[in-house]
Amino acid sequence: MATATSSSSLLFLNPNFSASTSLFINRSLFLKPSSSSHLLQTPKPSTALATKCCLQTLTPTRPEYIPNRISDPAYVRIFDTTLRDGEQSPGATMTSKEKLDIARQLARLGIDIIEAGFPAASRDDLEAVRTIAREVGNTVADDGHVPVICGLARCNKSDIDAAWEAVKYAKRPRIHTFIATSDIHLEFKLRKTREEVVAIAREMVAYARSLGCEDVEFSPEDAGRSDKEFLYLLLEEVIKSGATTLNIPDTVGYTLPDEFGQLIADIKANTRGIENAIISTHCQNDLGLSTANTLAGAKAGARQLEVTINGIGERAGNASLEEVVMAIKCRGKELMGGLYTGINTRCIVMASRMVAEYSGLHVQPHKAIVGSNAFAHESGIHQDGMLKHKGTYEIISPEDIGLSRSSESGIVLGKHSGRHALRSRLLEHISDGDIEALISDEIFQPQIIWSLGDLQASYYVTCGTLGLSTATVKLIDSDGAEHIECSVGTGPVDAAYKAIDRTVKVPVNLLEYSLNSVTEGIDAIASTRVVIRGENSHSSMNATTGETVKRTFSGTGAGMDIVVSSVRAYVNALNKMLSFKTVSVKEVY
Repeated sequence: MATATSSSSLLFLNPNFSASTSLFINRSLFLKPSSSSHLLQTPKPSTALATKCCLQTLTPTRPEYIPNRISDPAYVRIFDTTLRDGEQSPGATMTSKEKLDIARQLARLGIDIIEAGFPAASRDDLEAVRTIAREVGNTVADDGHVPVICGLARCNKSDIDAAWEAVKYAKRPRIHTFIATSDIHLEFKLRKTREEVVAIAREMVAYARSLGCEDVEFSPEDAGRSDKEFLYLLLEEVIKSGATTLNIPDTVGYTLPDEFGQLIADIKANTRGIENAIISTHCQNDLGLSTANTLAGAKAGARQLEVTINGIGERAGNASLEEVVMAIKCRGKELMGGLYTGINTRCIVMASRMVAEYSGLHVQPHKAIVGSNAFAHESGIHQDGMLKHKGTYEIISPEDIGLSRSSESGIVLGKHSGRHALRSRLLEHISDGDIEALISDEIFQPQIIWSLGDLQASYYVTCGTLGLSTATVKLIDSDGAEHIECSVGTGPVDAAYKAIDRTVKVPVNLLEYSLNSVTEGIDAIASTRVVIRGENSHSSMNATTGETVKRTFSGTGAGMDIVVSSVRAYVNALNKMLSFKTVSVKEVY
């Protein structure tokens, strides 16, 4: 970390910004009272970071929030389900604190509706949604914006009660209830007739409204494969019962863009009472079409779009917030009738990095908008064009999403580079990759229950074929006490992990281990990701299948020594699991 210019301020290097855009922030926003070396706390939106973590950008005036109506027909609401559908990705379990951190960042991003979770999944999930409702759902931004806080519920009273108990503390609470409507789901999952499904949906939407919730969203699950005439009838009935938003999910990512756009248009044209509700989209990415389908739905009349940061979610994921929002910003005026959102796009990169680190689901290099290669140019022809005018090969400025590059022109030297690129690159500083990796490793960490003190691992080879790997690990507990253990394993990482297990004494299974080089060269920074599951791990309910699943926890670590990087990742995963287990659990009611 760079040092501060005074004892009361800290030079905070956002992992997504170059040193030239570093920000001075009050030290107390990050440091524990007893610490002077770790960035461990995420400040609330009322602090300086709320306005400085991402450079502000002017957006059109956001219309006043009315649940079932938008005064400006060109305005599109953005509904983020990172904390619900996104967290259902294998290994993406987040602690309550991490969810709260992300919810705060989503509010800074300007999200209209935050789906904070599925409260009926477990008491931990209910408590996390309730905390977000109380804290984020009552924080007013400088422009007066307060996000809607939403909880998911199946169409039954128990789920709806749990959702209302969680979200009712927000200034703008919403219950989102759903039931399947496709014939394949009715026959094999629900084992119910169409008439029975209509009756249940109608009754449960009315029940949600009877609790005092004035904002109720209804979703016909697997609408993309449902009979249209049945959908018109069902949606008409739930509107009569008080639904304010009608979400049309392509649950299995089955439809093509023209097909999905036509579905939205047909629902808008054939559902009686549709003028009294907002049409929404929720597109999965099984065929890689979630963003295209979402945009097609918006062009056809949908005015709420359901997305996740980095496109994370079950199976192949969801429509990506950054892709949808930037497509509307880039082409909305020209080709989409002037559509616009209230998103502060300069907060996108910070949100992307935060979700990637907390969920453990790292972004692929060629991911649109937020991938590490999204603004990188190696071809000599492209580099020459970029040096002359950036618009030759970039339709979006990296600054528009809150990204500053150490290489102003985005040039990456490689075998296809030319002399102009080499000359330009030699005049610039080295890549920020090392700084980004190390600071991400420091900032986005779970509650500290165990921390790494010292580590020594070695691999001795004696005469013959016998190889012995040993490791000595010093861990420091939350009270500051030191614990030292030694172990032998099949390799230095295995030996270190066994030594940690002997200290922590919590049986876990290592499900996934991956190691990647973040930067180039012999002294490159290594980034490790692990996924673990405790033998007595918490379980939760999957919202769509109703299946009870064991939670898994991911952890990441960075360092030039791969064993150190691996140990940091393992300890971080353990901390996440242990802090999740020690969350204060209150009675549901």
